[in-house]
Amino acid sequence: MEFRPCIDIHNGKVKQIVGSTLADLGKVDGHPEENFVADKDAAYYAKLYKRDGLLGGHIINLNRKGTAEYDASKAMAIKALKAYPGGLQYGGGVDAENANDFISAGASHVIVTSYVFNNGRVDYDALAKISKAVGREHLVLDLSCKRVDEKFLVVTDRWQKISEEVITYNFLDRLAEYCDEFLIHAADVEGRGGGIDRDLVGLLASYKKVPITYAGGVSDYGDIELISYLSDNNMDFTVGSCLDLFGGNLSYDRIVKRIVNR
Repeated sequence: MEFRPCIDIHNGKVKQIVGSTLADLGKVDGHPEENFVADKDAAYYAKLYKRDGLLGGHIINLNRKGTAEYDASKAMAIKALKAYPGGLQYGGGVDAENANDFISAGASHVIVTSYVFNNGRVDYDALAKISKAVGREHLVLDLSCKRVDEKFLVVTDRWQKISEEVITYNFLDRLAEYCDEFLIHAADVEGRGGGIDRDLVGLLASYKKVPITYAGGVSDYGDIELISYLSDNNMDFTVGSCLDLFGGNLSYDRIVKRIVNR
């Protein structure tokens, strides 16, 4: 079990937001609910994670590709990747044509969701294309999901569209042929600080074919211990809004020491 740190960038600034409120700029509801806006840039956090030897953290560009805001967030992300080469993953607007640009900039992996979905289903041709372009060992699939009728359905387009793909072991097995890891946010609880989605953690905890990083709702140290217990110390996790680095109450140093000294 590893602590996977995060750097979320929106409109060129490091932020923590309530995931379900994210929407395109220009819409009436185009301003997501923000829990935290940093006065430090992404490279600051990358250097901190490098200092502490934390691997596999993710940088997520939360803006829509093709906008000035996306470009501003991308520029900040590139600086962070160069500050910690090989230590961080990058997601946001990644496709088969630009994926290697982020690897060249220092990302260990690229993270994709929307690029490999079409009309609510996985486009296996697109998935095979990006897996071949960047190499399976450099690809992470973000399968962040929402609960619908007691099932967990993958959400795409920065969590604004609910797909038809249900998280099951068979589904994960098929996707695992193309990627190195899964990153799975519980979008219903992301950024709300109200606790993890225990049902989703329980579902994912027994999966062993490729590593899974769980994100969403970690609000106290008990949530971390519960993830450890349910997964037999096998599933990685991330902490966002509740981390003291981002204005929360959970000590970054304490979490790092727990991982180092376990």
